[in-house]
Amino acid sequence: MAQLRIALAQTNPVVGDLAGNAERLVEWTHRAAREGAHLVVFTEMFLTGYPVEDLVLRSSFVDASIATLDAVARRLADEGLGELPVVTGYVDRADLEPRLGQPKGAPLDAVAVLHGGRVVARSAKHHLPNYGVFDEYRYFVRGDRMPIVRVRGVDVAIAVCEDLWQDGGPVSAVAQAGAGLLVVPNASPYEVEKDDVRLELVERRAREAGCALAYVNQVGGQDELVFDGDSIVVDASGALIARASQFKEELLVTDLDLPLGTGELGEFPVNAQDGTTITVERLELAGGPVEPYTPVPPVVAPRLDDLAEIYHALVLGVRDYITKNGFRSVILGLSGGIDSALATTIASDAIGPERVHVVLMPSRYSSEHSVGDAEELVRRQGITARTVPIADIVTAFEKEVDLHGLAAENLQARVRGMLLMSLSNEHGHLVLTTGNKSELATGYSTLYGDSAGGFAPIKDVPKTLVWALSTWRNAHGPDDFFLLRTDEPPIPENSITKEPSAELRPDQRDTDSLPPYDVLDRLLDEYVEKDLGAPELVAAGHDSELVSRIIRLVDIAEYKRRQYPPGPKITPKNFGRDRRLPITNRWRETTH
Repeated sequence: MAQLRIALAQTNPVVGDLAGNAERLVEWTHRAAREGAHLVVFTEMFLTGYPVEDLVLRSSFVDASIATLDAVARRLADEGLGELPVVTGYVDRADLEPRLGQPKGAPLDAVAVLHGGRVVARSAKHHLPNYGVFDEYRYFVRGDRMPIVRVRGVDVAIAVCEDLWQDGGPVSAVAQAGAGLLVVPNASPYEVEKDDVRLELVERRAREAGCALAYVNQVGGQDELVFDGDSIVVDASGALIARASQFKEELLVTDLDLPLGTGELGEFPVNAQDGTTITVERLELAGGPVEPYTPVPPVVAPRLDDLAEIYHALVLGVRDYITKNGFRSVILGLSGGIDSALATTIASDAIGPERVHVVLMPSRYSSEHSVGDAEELVRRQGITARTVPIADIVTAFEKEVDLHGLAAENLQARVRGMLLMSLSNEHGHLVLTTGNKSELATGYSTLYGDSAGGFAPIKDVPKTLVWALSTWRNAHGPDDFFLLRTDEPPIPENSITKEPSAELRPDQRDTDSLPPYDVLDRLLDEYVEKDLGAPELVAAGHDSELVSRIIRLVDIAEYKRRQYPPGPKITPKNFGRDRRLPITNRWRETTH
């Protein structure tokens, strides 16, 4: 047996910032060296960020990725780190002739081993995911090589993200070729309860490969996606050895006792058990097994419960969207209702209350308690607020244009949207919208009104979950959370307990237009998330008339959702990357 200290760099790269990501690679490698690591592993496509989408179809971008990889390998050596092997993801290209149906330039979701100032091994993702948020047949061609690098006497195999989620491929190749450790760089986005699925997968694949497995995952927000980290190390039996925190950058350093590599060096083909052949390349780096040393105690970070996970994901997604896009502050409308209260609190926790600006825009129909609840939230959180009554502005519109019913109600929402966008233009704030997933699903929002903005913190949060998250946040004080520091719960209790209303007409209630949210959210979960048809929904126990009405509301609101801002994805199927339906569409579900 041989000892090997590995360092998993659970990091937050920025898409397209090749120079910045390379700088971070050098910085984190220095950290790993100070910790005495023998191997450092970064995440999938770390140098380019992930996902880069259509950037990979530009030859200039791929060229820059390859050049950055070579340059950072030389820099590591120049800074005295050349003898520390580094595994990192980047974008490469395959040596393939152009053909119809192949992505332009044949890009590869690639991984490389850096050592001695050069790139000593290259590989690429074998299994390309093409489901949910993934569209990788559009962007990449399949890799068919797998390096096994002998590091300090231990054979270390490398696979990439989806190669772990699919049967066959690199895991089967490792089982046949033999290795002491399989390292897997990942960019695996968060959705609720995914950490349980991920751990079971890592445990199972380690047993199939017959070796220890180190899974390192990206952390951070990228447009709609949030990456939760949760890097994992297990032994060959699948037993958990170490686990990183969720939603935080972290260098997870772990000592392993692993078998000495005895396989023959060189290249050889292996049946990947998925209809393909993988070429295994085994090579040895300078430096034999290390002298015995005292291992560091393994770290297993505590797990967050489901509500804590979701809240952390929302905060991280909002923070990174704001900071990575260069905004200094945000602005949003604060009504006193629960949606705007939760969105404001998420923003305060994400970037600090001093950078959060809210506008109270009472209309002729706004209740005293709504204004009072909004003012109380402002006091508790210490955010910057201003009040702009809209009654006279609405009246000025109505003098020029005769509007009634829904058109008159929507005018109020559009006046509020106009004010927020105007203040955004004047002061450079990012406008946050405050609609939840239940409203977005049923079209219970106003285009160019409450849907106006640049980012939507609770876009993927059903209404019942909005209440649950608000209650959870109120129960977790300064010692439990980020930048918001208050001796009182941040959200007034009345905002949580009162009956929801858009307050666009006298005595309006959400239940005037929608069923109770606990009923609605169960139905939406099965129609939107699980893709059940109308007969299946009725068979599942939903009222037939309600099924027909809600399905109609969801289907005709598709055009609204296409115009809604992006927001953090937390559910298995969000409105955006996950769910893509035609706007012009005459298909209608029927209950029989």
